[in-house]
Amino acid sequence: MPSSSRSDADLLAAHVAGDRYAFAELIGRHHRHLHRLARRTTCCAEDADDALQDAMLAAHRGAPRFRHDAAVGSWLHRIVVNACLDRLRRTRAHPTTVLEEDSGTVSDRTGQIETAMVVRRALLRLPVEQRAAVLAVDMLGYSVADAAARLGVAEGTVKSRCARARARLAVLLGT
Repeated sequence: MPSSSRSDADLLAAHVAGDRYAFAELIGRHHRHLHRLARRTTCCAEDADDALQDAMLAAHRGAPRFRHDAAVGSWLHRIVVNACLDRLRRTRAHPTTVLEEDSGTVSDRTGQIETAMVVRRALLRLPVEQRAAVLAVDMLGYSVADAAARLGVAEGTVKSRCARARARLAVLLGT
C-alpha cells in the first residue's frame, strides 16, 4: 500500500510492527497542528518546542499501548496537552528569575554568614530533641503533625519542644 494513502491508524500499526518511516510520516501529518497546540498551551516558544519533543517521544514509546478507542490524532493531541501541562507544572515548581546585568560589584555577605554561624552554634547548644523539632517546624516548614510523624512523637511533644527551643534560642542569641 503506498504510504500516502495509509490512514493514521495504519501508520501507527506499521510503526509498532517495525516500519522505520511510518512514525515520521504520522507526525509529519500532525506536526503543524500539534505545534500550534503546544504553543497555545504553554504560551512560550521554547516550552512549546520542549513539550512537543517530550510528547513525540512519549507517543513513539507508547504506540504499542494505543488501544484504538479514539482517533490517532486525538491520542496525539492528548499526549501533547499532557506534556505541556507537565512542563508548566515543572516550571512553576522551579521558577526562573531574570538575571540582572552584572554591575561588576560583589555584595558583601559577611554579615549574613556571621549570623548563620551564630545561629548554627546556638542550635547546636540545644538538646537534640528540641533542635530536631525546631528545625523541622521553623526551618524546614513541616506542620506540627508532619514533624510529629517524622520524629515519632505526639504533636503536643513537638509543640512543647519547639516552645522550649525558641525560648532557649532567644536567650542564646540575646534577642
